[in-house]
Order: sequence, then C-alpha cells, then structure tokens
Amino acid sequence: MADHTTPPSNQLAAATLNDDVAASTVKKHQFSDRVLIRSIVSRPDGGAGLAGQRVRVGGWVKTGREQGKGSFAFLEVNDGSCPANLQVIVDAAVADLAQLVQTGTSVSVEGLLKNPPEGTKQKVELRVEKVIDVGTVDPAKYPIPKTKLTLEFLRDRIHFRPRTNTISAVARIRNALAFATHTFFQEHGFLYVHTPIVTTSDCEGAGEMFQVTTLINEAERVEKELIKNPPPSEADIEAGNFIAKEKAETVNKQKSDKADKAVINASVFELTKAKENVAKLVERSKLKPGIPQKDGKIDYGQDFFGRQAFLTVSGQLQVETYACAVSNVYTFGPTFRAENSHTSRHLAEFWMVEPEIAFADLKDDMNCAEAYVKFMCHWLLDKCLDDMEFMAKNYDKTCIDRLRMVASTPFERISYTEAVELLLVAVKEGKKFENAVEWGIDLASEHERYLTEVKFQKPVIVYNYPKGIKAFYMRVNDDLKTVAAMDVLVPKVGELIGGSQREERIDIIKDRILEMGLPLEPYEWYLDLRRFGTVKHCGFGLGFERMILFATGIDNIRDVIPFPRYPGRADL
Repeated sequence: MADHTTPPSNQLAAATLNDDVAASTVKKHQFSDRVLIRSIVSRPDGGAGLAGQRVRVGGWVKTGREQGKGSFAFLEVNDGSCPANLQVIVDAAVADLAQLVQTGTSVSVEGLLKNPPEGTKQKVELRVEKVIDVGTVDPAKYPIPKTKLTLEFLRDRIHFRPRTNTISAVARIRNALAFATHTFFQEHGFLYVHTPIVTTSDCEGAGEMFQVTTLINEAERVEKELIKNPPPSEADIEAGNFIAKEKAETVNKQKSDKADKAVINASVFELTKAKENVAKLVERSKLKPGIPQKDGKIDYGQDFFGRQAFLTVSGQLQVETYACAVSNVYTFGPTFRAENSHTSRHLAEFWMVEPEIAFADLKDDMNCAEAYVKFMCHWLLDKCLDDMEFMAKNYDKTCIDRLRMVASTPFERISYTEAVELLLVAVKEGKKFENAVEWGIDLASEHERYLTEVKFQKPVIVYNYPKGIKAFYMRVNDDLKTVAAMDVLVPKVGELIGGSQREERIDIIKDRILEMGLPLEPYEWYLDLRRFGTVKHCGFGLGFERMILFATGIDNIRDVIPFPRYPGRADL
C-alpha cells in the first residue's frame, strides 16, 4: 500500500518554489489600486527580495531633490503605513521634476522595484515609469517646512501635523494600543458596551462638568423673534377675543334661525380660526427675552432633556448596569472635564478605558489591571517596534526598555498607609517634596513617581485609600477609615489606572452619597442595582492618553491625541 503521509520529492520542490514566489510577491491593498509602503520596506529583508516587481505606490513627499543637472530626482515618499520612507527615482523624461520634489506633494507613481547600489542605506528603491497623479504644493505657502519643528508649533497647525513623522508615529501607536485594548478584553470574555456621552450623573462628584443645554440657543432665537415681531399687547388679545366672540354669536344666531347647514359649517370654521388666533396671541405674549426662570432659578424643565444634562466624565456608573446583568463588560470612549488647567497632563476631552467585573473583589481588580497594562506593553513591542524605535531615537531613549521592564516585572503592591510611611522615611532622609506628606492626603504626581522611579523602580499598585479622598461608590473597608480602592502607578507618568471594588451595600452607599453632599434623586437608578440582586463587583479606569505618554516618552498630553481640547482651544 502506498504511503500517502509523505509527498514525493517533486511535490516538495514545487511547494518550496511556490512559497518562495509568495514570499517575493507584494500584494495590493484590498481597497486601493496601490501597494502599501509598509509591505515593501518593513519586510525582514527591507524589500530587497521584491526587486524586479512592478508596483504602484501613493504617498506624500518628505524630501525631494533634483540630481544630475536636473535629469532625474530622488524622492522620499511616505504613505503613513510605517515610519520608513520608500526612495523613489523619477527621470525628467517621465514627469516635471520641479512639481514633484517639493515637501508635502502627494504622488501616485508606478514603476519597477530595484536593488540600489551597494553601500547605500536603502535595501530597495522604486524606478518610476509612470506618474499617475500629483497633488502640488507651493513651497512658499506650505505651513509645514521640512526643517525640524517643535510640537508646540504643530499644535497651531493641527490639520497638517499628521504629516509629520512624530504625530504619524503617535497615531500608529495609539491605534495599536486601541487594538490591544479590544483584543485583551475580548479574549477575556468582556462585552464592549457603548455608554452615553450626554449624562445627568456626576460620577466623580467634582462638579467640573461641561453642561449640555439648548436654553441659550432658544433664548437667542426668542430675542431675535421678539425684535422682528414684537409680542402682542393686551389690546391685541382683547381685539382677538372680541372677534372670536362675534364669530360665536354669529354661529349661535344661525343655529337658532335654523340656517343652511353649509352656512353654519362655514361660520364654525371661521370661529375655530378666530379661537386659534387668540391662542397664538396668548402664547406669544408669554415670550420673554433671556433664560427661562422658575422661583428665581433657571428652569431646566424647559431645556432639551427636561433637566440639567452634562458631557460625561466617566462611563463607569452606566456600564455598571451591564456588569450587574451580563457580568464582565468594558467601555472605551471620550470623557470630558471642564477643569481650567493648562498643565501638560490635562485635557478637556480625553479617552477612558473602563472595565467592570462582576463577582470579583479588589484583588481581582488589581490582577486584571496589571495583566492589561502588561498586555499593552507586549503588544507595542511585538506590533509597533519600528515606531517605538523612532520614539527612542527622538524623544525618550529609555522608552523601549521601560516597556520591556513593565511587561516582564511583577508589580509591587503596597497599602496607602505603607506608601505614606515610605514617603515619610524619604523626607526624614532628606528628600524634598513640594507637597507635604501625611496620612489622608491624595498622593501627588511627585509622590507617585518617587515610589515607581526611585523606591521600587517598577510599577506600583497602591490600595486601601482614605475614604475622605475617594468617590462615594468605592467599598468601605472594615476599619471604616479606608475604601477598597487601588491606583496603578508607573514610571514617567505616575497614576495610570484608578479603580476600586464597588460598594454593593445599599445603606452604606446611600450614606456615602449624602456625606459627599450629593442629592440622592439622580442616583436612584444606581441604588436600584443594590436594591435588586446586588452583587460584589469591581472595576477601574485607564486614562488612554496617559498610557500613550508612558509608552512614547512624549512630555505633553496635547501631542498624543489627534485633536486636543484644552482651555481656549478647540480647533477643527
């Protein structure tokens, strides 16, 4: 009987040949008639094995220069798929070189991939046979010259900054971290829930919220309307009532005279119109300029939602409703805070990743947070190393080592009380902090960074904080002084994650809400989760931009979000 488990040698040879052909073939993008530059230059051989292939690429010229007395030009073209450029060579016979060499020019070109001369940096270059499209640039007016630009300069040219090496690298790193986030939680059985942007709940109880209202727009509309068409006077209303009264008397007389039905119907129609006119006059007479008020306060009952509404500071409270029904959930979206802060660590709009885990306690919360941070670090090292190498070269030479350290090192875990004791020891030994250290304070960034960068030289999870500095929903511990809260602190940024076991006991959480000076009514739905089928659960929030700061080593949070919003600025 023939052995079918081992293919004949000629089949093996054919398979090897096919593999080699596949390895040296570059595929077009599925939804575009071009090849991504990444699929050429990011191969292990730098693209050298693709020599001889005819491809079409599109991108923007980073630098360009004419050579050989204008007989040909070198272009460095980048399409955003990776940090590396593709060197493109265009002969003067193929296109007008003066149009192509300007920084910022978009080009779509077709040609043959070739191995450059030995000793050059590039492993492959494109010899252009045909220029398909050109988006020209006037170098005298183009706002992003090829000189080195500061990140602060680029914030004033927000719509062009993705064309720079730094911001495009940040965009790819941000994308990778978002993909890693969804991958981590999906692989661990979490359900992705979209929580609302507009809310009537203040999760933090801080009061620094953006209000959502149509009262101002409506007041402006009414004011314009009243200028254009002044409200009716009492005399106008009386005149309208008089006409309606006359119409009513006419109808009554026609009925008593047993007039023709068609005549009566016509008069009834006139009476109805007269009454409607009076109603409109009365309604318009009530229009007054300004914001509507009731009992000396703004009347939010006339607002769009019939009550005060805000942009959310967190999706946590809402996503808890799903955790208390389908167990493990997470939300990942924009959050907002109207804090008038101009520091390098604050934004008015920022993104949060917020998981909630049912039937879990603070220890489970810490385990999940640590695993998630490590997963993201591994992901960047595996999927985004070229961009991380760019960051290490240009911004923070330790950023890759930091990712490797966090990915491979168990996080230190200490109680808040132990953390304060360590800080007090440091003060006794001569360490100076701007913020005084004592039990009960909210740890400042300098305290957090001392613990992670000096004392332990690795990430630290601090747990069991004083209840006076934490939110009402955190579970009160048996000592009645602390709550089951935890913060994940990392080198470079300090606090990266804040989380807690949630208070599932209704009497205690009601007392906590009142202690914080908050009204119970807006949180009745939240209390219902404790009244009916309450469950032990926990969760945390990760500031997504802070994770990018930690990963890249960039100093200002305004440079790691595509469209930063902060006091005085909301461009685009």
